[in-house]
Amino acid sequence: MKGRIIIDKEFCKGCKFCIEFCPKGTIHLSDDFNTKGYYYAEFSDGMECSGCAICAIMCPEAAVEVYRE
Repeated sequence: MKGRIIIDKEFCKGCKFCIEFCPKGTIHLSDDFNTKGYYYAEFSDGMECSGCAICAIMCPEAAVEVYRE
């Protein structure tokens, strides 16, 4: 199963839980800030997401949406 994720950068506080728990390592911390002043997580282009949704489960801000294909 393949998946993709969308991270709402304005909700993200850069806690890195999604990065730490992603089994595929498809998420990284951005070099940019959101409007609240946090580095936010973003999906790495060219990487494959398994659609496991661990990132969404671990996110305390509910900033991650997972779509399975």
